[in-house]
Parts: sequence; structure tokens; C-alpha cells
Amino acid sequence: MHRTVFLIAAVCIAMPMIATCASDKKIFCYFASWSVYRPGKGNFDISEDIDPFLCTHLVYAFVGLKNNEVNVLDPWGDLPPNYLGGGRNGFGKFNDLRKKNPNLKTLVAIGGWNEGSKQYSSMANNAKYREHFAADAAKFVIKHGFNGMSLDWEYPAQNGGAPEDVVNYIELLKILRIHFNKNKLILSAAVAPTEYSASLSYNISQMVKYLNYVHLMTYDFHTSSEQKTNLHAPLYPGSEEPSNHKQANVQASVKYWLSQGCPKEKLIMGIPTYGRSFTLCDPAKNSIGADACGPGDAGPYTRQPGMLGYNEICKLLHQPGQSWDAKYEYEREFQYASSQSQWISYESFLTVKPKGAFINKFNLGGAMVYSIDTDDFKGTCYGKYSILTDLNKTIRN
Repeated sequence: MHRTVFLIAAVCIAMPMIATCASDKKIFCYFASWSVYRPGKGNFDISEDIDPFLCTHLVYAFVGLKNNEVNVLDPWGDLPPNYLGGGRNGFGKFNDLRKKNPNLKTLVAIGGWNEGSKQYSSMANNAKYREHFAADAAKFVIKHGFNGMSLDWEYPAQNGGAPEDVVNYIELLKILRIHFNKNKLILSAAVAPTEYSASLSYNISQMVKYLNYVHLMTYDFHTSSEQKTNLHAPLYPGSEEPSNHKQANVQASVKYWLSQGCPKEKLIMGIPTYGRSFTLCDPAKNSIGADACGPGDAGPYTRQPGMLGYNEICKLLHQPGQSWDAKYEYEREFQYASSQSQWISYESFLTVKPKGAFINKFNLGGAMVYSIDTDDFKGTCYGKYSILTDLNKTIRN
């Protein structure tokens, strides 16, 4: 064992062109806490279904903001029975996974798209409110046994925010850093990926000073709100894409954040475990860019039109009697499939391999998976956690 460790260390030192070994890469695994209420094989059990060795960091999503304090959005699901309204003890079960893997770190994510931006903007705009929130956030993390917090404000100066959010966001991170440093807590942030969105919200060179990690949400570049089918998380741009779509890919987003001063070792690249679906106006026209008349049908587990978990998609593709035509878009390194009026673009164990290679090529800090509860965690199709497992093989082994 000692000889093996020595040899690994020697290989790391002997390869100066690679600043960190693959085993140093981080994998942040988001867990959507509402997945415990999904039906059938989509029902997710924190204690039984999370493999604590496939992730270096687990992120519990989400808590919210209320009166400038952290607000538990689902007391029954998150808190133990001895708390008012508590019951299922999601926080406790989540953090207990470190007993299986003592090297595992856990974070709680505050915010998310449904929270909006307005109340975060109001809090950040007042020095007294910022101080109160920062102190409460650190206290909350410690009280409930986490190692840190991910700030998922979506997004400063957008979605109900104000122009001054760009400056106030930095001030908020400063005071959070002070309180988190007192207890050696991890502070990360989930951020908009594209230049046209990030340039509205962030002073990147300043914000990264106060963060341990930056979670780049490199997905949902295209969704079913659009009237044309498209790939929602392509690695590269397409040569025939219109100029206004050239930023809507992983490569362009990563290069932009690096160019603006984000240290590569802090940049954590987002990888989705779900697809975005459309209903075709004409089933005979099913290529990328085909006319779409609305979101695709809801799945049996996620039950959300326009979105399907990979665990739902792979089951559809293998279901007897179904006539799905699955294709790999090699230029952009992403997959899509169609059947009659339904059209899906999706991540898979095939597309995650070139993304892992991309992380290694640019020597990024690692990957952020959103979210583990929509990977094939039951192993229905290709073995348990086929996306997450192949990601580990690519960047950590």
C-alpha cells in the first residue's frame, strides 16, 4: 500500500504539464431534496441510494431566504422529529453519509431558480442585512452539520434583481467569507455560464477571491420554452449554428470564465443528468432546429413537462414497442432522440466521457453533477449511476 501511494505521488511530480493528478479532481453532486417524494423507481432514498464514494462533495438542494435568514423550505423532509414540523431528517441522513466515507464533504445550497432574485437583491443591498445573513448562514451550516454552503442566487441584476447587485454581490461574498473562515467552512457559488448572462451579473475577477469553488451551470443553454429543438448542454458549438447561439455551449462558457480571471482550479464544470424535451409540430421533421409546438410530455418520475431524468430517458429508449431514433451529434458531443411527436436532448454515459476529457485538458477543478437523483441510480439500463460512474473513470481514476 505504501509503495502504491509513493508511485502515484511520483507520477504526479514527474508530469509537470499536468498541474494536478486526476484523483485531485472534485466531483460535486447535487441532490434535489424533493426527489424523495417521487413515485415508483424514481423515489430516492438518501441513505440507500447515494454512493458516497462517487462524489467528493455532496450538495443538498435547496434551502431559501426569509427575513435575511436561512429558511428551511421543507421542514418535514429536511429536519428531524424533534424540530417543529420536522420528520424525515433529510439533513441528518445526508450528513451521516460521511460515516461511510470520512473524506466526503457536504454542503447545503441556498437559492435556486424558483427562489428568484428579488429578496437576495434586497438583502445584499443593505450592509446590516448582509452581516445578519452571513452570520446566520454560518450558524445554520454548523448547527445542521454541513461543511459549507453553495450560494445559488439566480441571478444578481437579473430575474427581479437590481443593477447594483453586481457590486453588492461582492460585498456579500466578502462578509460571508469572514464568517465562514472563522469555522473553516467551504463557500461556493453556482453561477450563470454564458458571457451574455454572466457579464450582467458578475465581476468575476473580484468574486472568485472569496469563493473556494465556482459551480458553472453549463446546461439549459436551450429549453422547451424555445420554438425550435436544440441541444441543452452541448460541449462545442455547431458550425451551422446562428451567431447568436455560438455562446450556448460548454466550451465557450468555460473559456469566458477563465478569460475573466477565474482560477482553473476553482472552476467546477456543470454536467446535467437529465434532458430537455420538446413536442414536434411535425413528427416527420425531427432534426436539430425542427419546429417545436411546446414542451415534451412529462415523465413518470419527475412529472415535469419539458424535462426528463436520464433514468426516465434510458428506460424510454429500451422500452419494448417504442420506436425511438437516438442519434449522437459528434460535432457538438451531445445526444438527442425522437419518437413520433416527442424530441429529447440529453446527457448520457457516452457524452460525459468527452466532457471529462475536456475537464482534464483545461485542468479544471472538477465537475458538478446536477443532480444525482436523475441519473440511473437504480441501474435500470446500464448499471447504477452510469453517468456519474463514467465521469469518475474519466477524471478521477
